Amino acid sequence: MADLTEHPLGSQELIHGDFLHAFRDQVRLPDGSTSYREYLRHPGAVMIIPLLEGEDGALQLVLERQYRYPIRQAIIEFPAGKLDEGEAPLVCAQRELLEETGYRAREWARAGLLHPTVSYSTEFIEIWFARGLSLGQRKLDEGEFLEVFTATPQQLHDWCREGRITDGKTLIGALWVQNTLNGSWPLDWRPVAGDPGP
Repeated sequence: MADLTEHPLGSQELIHGDFLHAFRDQVRLPDGSTSYREYLRHPGAVMIIPLLEGEDGALQLVLERQYRYPIRQAIIEFPAGKLDEGEAPLVCAQRELLEETGYRAREWARAGLLHPTVSYSTEFIEIWFARGLSLGQRKLDEGEFLEVFTATPQQLHDWCREGRITDGKTLIGALWVQNTLNGSWPLDWRPVAGDPGP
């Protein structure tokens, strides 16, 4: 296989905001020529796929509706959030699930990893499933507004097909839901190893 590595020659910080940290690097390309790459550094994030079993045994998925300013619309998403400095992904998943939805989970399973914007960001998102949910009080961040609701797996897939769901990570989550529920992609469920707090 060809070596496609681009080697950094220098880096310039473009912006260091509360959230965005942007750089412009000079790189040596595989053919020896040079070019520039602009990108964002991101600490990483998690997405949670919460499985809620109803009283009748029917499976529901916990979802959110949140306004996303850059695209000027409210979109449907699975719960998700950014890693705090030094925070383990499972701890972040537990914290975000509780803060955004009010749910705690008895069991967790790591599904996989995705890179949502490889052309301009270092961001990665770990995908976690949660089950054995119990509802408590949610603790939204200041300035955070979102609606929590449930849907069946079939509704989720219909919304993806119809274009009602356009969020990339949630589309990937729907793929995981489909393949997990049909037995193609089994999960390694484990009892919760920690607690994000009261």
